[in-house]
Amino acid sequence: MRISLPLGLALAATLATGALAAEAGPGHALPPKDVSFSFEGPFGTYDRGALQRGFQVYKEVCSACHSLNRVAFHALADEGGPGFTEAQAKAIAAGYKVPAGPNDKGETTDANGTPLTRLGILADHFPAPFPNDEAARTANNGALPPDLSIIEKARNGGAHYVYSILTGFGEKPPAGFKVIDGKYYNPYFEGWNISMPPPLNANSVTYSDGTKATVEQEAHDVVTFLAWAGEPKMEERKRMGFGVMLFLIAFAGVLFLSYRKLWADQH
Repeated sequence: MRISLPLGLALAATLATGALAAEAGPGHALPPKDVSFSFEGPFGTYDRGALQRGFQVYKEVCSACHSLNRVAFHALADEGGPGFTEAQAKAIAAGYKVPAGPNDKGETTDANGTPLTRLGILADHFPAPFPNDEAARTANNGALPPDLSIIEKARNGGAHYVYSILTGFGEKPPAGFKVIDGKYYNPYFEGWNISMPPPLNANSVTYSDGTKATVEQEAHDVVTFLAWAGEPKMEERKRMGFGVMLFLIAFAGVLFLSYRKLWADQH
């Protein structure tokens, strides 16, 4: 899916957002934007192109601050995933360094006290960008970037909320509202003052499939990827649910016919 907004529509959307924020009252988050995602609904599926582009956005932009602790590299090549081959997933894993176990001497650090690392393998999970929460806060002016593994499950509004946050920067605050030093205005965030700077810019990444990397497109793709990260077996669950519904309908039909046959002789 490719997303674009003519300049006039973008300006109108900006003005409308400001008006809605003023009406909502100081600090009250706006309702999430109404955006269409392929994975929504009982028959929704993941868009493989969006998943791969979204992974690229996460890797090149989001992973500098946000972890993905619950996702293993092998999931990238699993059925129902982004569609990478096993060789591609291995190459992606090998591009990361993960903590190594003790060496043959029982050491976990080198002579300088630096923790030993090794190249990632399929069984490893995505490593966190910081060694601990304190280091993460220090690098982010006291704010702790949340893990993104189940961010869309953990936030009210899910994918629509995350998309709105990612595309909600750059608006002019309503008159009288003060943006706190070190914070950024985002009317889709409760309180409107958010610690995260605008993470996306046009052409933050260069898509290999030629898709134009607008902020909206990048947000749509990474939100799709994070939806998969939070529920990698969604398609399998929906297929199973559909099969169960068909079985129950057929079973109800058999029961009804049996009931009619059983009671037909009683009248």
